[in-house]
Amino acid sequence: MKNFKFQISNFKIALFLSLCCAAAVLLYCSPSFAELTIKANHDHITIDFFYHGSTVSVSGISDPGTDLIVKIASPEGHQALRKKGKAGGVLWMNVGELKFEDMSNFYSLHSTGKPDEILNREEIDKYVIGYPAINRHAKISPVANEEEKNKWFDEFIKFKESSKLYSVSSGKISRTVKDGKQEYSIKLDWPYQAPPGDYIVTVYAVKDKKIVEKAETKVFVEQVGFVKTLFDMAKNKGALYGIISIVAAIGAGFGVGLIFGKGGGAH
Repeated sequence: MKNFKFQISNFKIALFLSLCCAAAVLLYCSPSFAELTIKANHDHITIDFFYHGSTVSVSGISDPGTDLIVKIASPEGHQALRKKGKAGGVLWMNVGELKFEDMSNFYSLHSTGKPDEILNREEIDKYVIGYPAINRHAKISPVANEEEKNKWFDEFIKFKESSKLYSVSSGKISRTVKDGKQEYSIKLDWPYQAPPGDYIVTVYAVKDKKIVEKAETKVFVEQVGFVKTLFDMAKNKGALYGIISIVAAIGAGFGVGLIFGKGGGAH
């Protein structure tokens, strides 16, 4: 019986060592992927009375030779666009509303090369990389056909770009190799038009037209001080906010009257 127990114990030890060796071999032989990190130097942006935008620098390390894509986006949701047209064939005015579903209010994409050149179509659509992928991913209504969808999508992009809320570029990410690692960085202007909220910053490492790894961080934008007080008042105490606005407007008008009235009036 003792010999039997001893043999079982030896078998367990041998099995354990065999499994350890197999794991070590698999780990050693498995392909290495990009060791990817990401950091945003300005991950908390505060909107105060003197706020007029900011800057955000995104940086990190990756495997040498990997292409990189940096995407900053707000959570997907509902967007709307007023539809212009001629009423009665004469006057230009709002004739309806277009609804855009599964789209971000803010979208900023930057890559070391053009997305359609460094990524295959499947990866582009999977990770929603670039305007064409957004178009295929989004739902727009009411539209009669694909041609009309494309038309209004283009108008939506023009509107967002003019508002500094959408942007796409390639070749602006700097890369240098140091100590066997690739260091990357990009500095971006943060528009004042971007509303308060959480923004997801994602970097994708690309090899052989596929995304092999990604890393994420966040940028948080919030209102503070007097701006936050006014916003909360307008949202929760509309009547009081309206009274204060009227009083402020009257006070401003009275001040202007005093300044221009010092000349003694017209002659």
